[in-house]
Amino acid sequence: MTIRLIVICAHPDEADEYAGGTAAAFADLGHAVKFVALTNGDVGHFSEGGGPLAARRHAEALEAGACLGVDYEILDTHDGELFPTLAVRHQVIQQIRNWQADIVVGFHPDGGGHPDNRNAGKAVYDAMSFVTLQNVLPGVRALRTTPLYLLMTDCATQKLHRSDIAIDIGPTLEKKLRSWDAHATQFYESAPWGRGLLDQVPTDWAGKRAFLLHYWAEFVEVQPEMQPSLEKWYGAERAQALRFAESFQIADAGRQPSDAEIRQLFPMLPPA
Repeated sequence: MTIRLIVICAHPDEADEYAGGTAAAFADLGHAVKFVALTNGDVGHFSEGGGPLAARRHAEALEAGACLGVDYEILDTHDGELFPTLAVRHQVIQQIRNWQADIVVGFHPDGGGHPDNRNAGKAVYDAMSFVTLQNVLPGVRALRTTPLYLLMTDCATQKLHRSDIAIDIGPTLEKKLRSWDAHATQFYESAPWGRGLLDQVPTDWAGKRAFLLHYWAEFVEVQPEMQPSLEKWYGAERAQALRFAESFQIADAGRQPSDAEIRQLFPMLPPA
């Protein structure tokens, strides 16, 4: 059985940042993964913008997708102008249906931080009520089964996130870091500029790897709130030894799976 996973975020680079290790684990096992950014990222830089920046970020996303083994699609809404309108909801429904998704991952709909992220979360949340209803977008074949709907954290939602499923990403850490490396506009330019670190960005891979692990540690390293979930899925002894993980919350809207279903949908987890 091929499991089909879709991760829907607001900007190019976010799916890689918050779910890239898990995505690569699915891809390594031969499953199908797609990342969708609902905006083109044409604002997210301190000195570039518009069409040239959007084109650059599109190229970065394709390179990052190749690092992870996933498909990558970027929709052409301007960065900073995403709202959970009916038109955007229909775009999301169409993406989920066309991918025939078994698992859908999105942002928390009630999170703080960037309004595009919050609105991307709302758009996915609203879309999930309709993905199996053929009378909505009748020209796009509806799903027969409601997908498992998960929420991923971002830089503003750690405090409200509940770690229901935590995945060991140690085996795919290098692929995740290489995908970040592909998004140079964000990890080596925009974010360092905002933090006053532009003069500290290394030029060699060993230095860049250490830079990424240091400044984005919370999105690769095991956090204390993940520990009970890791112990549930991996056992106490193995969980204590894990250093790198990603965490997902089972959304209240949608399917409420049993533990056995989760293990079936996440074949990288060890047997019970």
